[in-house]
Amino acid sequence: MKKLLLVAAMMLMGVACFAQTTNLPKPNMQRQTLSVMAAYQQRKSVREYSAKALSDQDLSDLLWAAQGQNREDGHLTAPTAMNRQEIRLYVFTAKNVSLYDPKANTLTQVADGDHRDIVASGQAFAKDAPVVLVMVADLDKFGSNNQQAQAMAAVDTGIVCENINFFCSAAGLCTVPRATMDSKAISSLLGLNQNQIPLINNPVGYPK
Repeated sequence: MKKLLLVAAMMLMGVACFAQTTNLPKPNMQRQTLSVMAAYQQRKSVREYSAKALSDQDLSDLLWAAQGQNREDGHLTAPTAMNRQEIRLYVFTAKNVSLYDPKANTLTQVADGDHRDIVASGQAFAKDAPVVLVMVADLDKFGSNNQQAQAMAAVDTGIVCENINFFCSAAGLCTVPRATMDSKAISSLLGLNQNQIPLINNPVGYPK
């Protein structure tokens, strides 16, 4: 039994060693965008996207706006209950699926290949977006999965989602918040436990 556990541990270590981490460009704090009021005025749900891939800079700015670190003390652009920072932000593209690290501003690959179809879950337009962001609430960060923890996680997820919506409006990108997705398939792909729950997603792209 001990031998089997040792082999399993070594295999997991090997997988971890091959996990690819990508450094994103620093967020562009001088980026020219619409004013706050104009961005609110322009905000709308868009379900058609250009096939053009997002630039590395646009992706970095988008993720930072969603929930990047904006203070040296480790706090993020998106507030969370008791600063639990329980929202995981996964990036689905045609090439792979990655997890965003808001403090390092990096992407770590967690799955190879195109898995946007399980997020689209029958709504083809969502798979057409070059990037689909999936928000997963990690209730383990609360030490409980009770009703209060679930409610706070849902609120915090909504805040990250609205940051995405607002940035896209201000920066000329297109998106729509969606609850539709194959949560079971996503959980299996990402290796989530029962307390790590996919709650909402945003396809993102340039105007068609």
